[in-house]
Amino acid sequence: RNRKNRTKLSKVRTLLPRLLDEFKLHEHSPGTSDPGDSWVEMMSRTIFQSTPEQAAEAVAAALADGVSPEIVGEAISLSTNQLVLRDAGRTSDQARTGKPEGSVHGDSIGVHASDSTAAWRGIARVSNRRNAAASLILAGYQAARDRVGRGGNFLEWKPRPYDEQVATIGTKDPKRLLGMLNGAIRENDQSKACALVHHYGSLGHEPRDVTDTLLRFATSEDGALHAEKYYLTATSDLATTRPAFRWRHLVGLARVTASEYGHSAPGYKEACELLGVEV
Repeated sequence: RNRKNRTKLSKVRTLLPRLLDEFKLHEHSPGTSDPGDSWVEMMSRTIFQSTPEQAAEAVAAALADGVSPEIVGEAISLSTNQLVLRDAGRTSDQARTGKPEGSVHGDSIGVHASDSTAAWRGIARVSNRRNAAASLILAGYQAARDRVGRGGNFLEWKPRPYDEQVATIGTKDPKRLLGMLNGAIRENDQSKACALVHHYGSLGHEPRDVTDTLLRFATSEDGALHAEKYYLTATSDLATTRPAFRWRHLVGLARVTASEYGHSAPGYKEACELLGVEV
């Protein structure tokens, strides 16, 4: 396993400086162009469907063309979000204590990839132009590598929400929808939670009530050490993603929240008792 990791690192250690030199990214100031919704969708799909090397080159080319690093990062985040939305869940042989069959929380491919992309984007925002470009190239490389390198048929699996599940929702009342979301999470019904959040957003409601609903579980559930971290990733991505696509991140968060429910965070009950808060 260590030999395989060293081989992967040697590849990207060669690829990264080559792309920086080939596209002269150490010479150019960061671009400010926003090519629009269609470009972001296309770039997200390119990264998601490509090999790691192709994804890294696509990111480098976009930066060289003057696309804003923030917009490039937005596309990468949307590609890793697809890993959350499409994941078939843990198989029986992958199940562990606190991570049952069918679950997608904790160190799942999608959660790890999304959290990693959020970290790379954070580094890019505070770095000089060379390191900012390097961080985003590595983010694109890792997003594609996670899809092809950790198993699963992500290109064949359908992303949530499923149309047939959305069609079963018989109300537009926001309070009722939030109550149904709460229930779906407590039932560990990942697909229903995704459908409810998608439907809620499609009706034009603001996301705050949804994020507040999900926050309660981000603090109460263990999530295999990822609950609060992924909540921060998803809500940060929500805030930095254009309206056409931003609800995808909340749909992903709803799925992970429904997956992790029932595994209480250590110390949560005791903390509530000390604070006088009803559990």
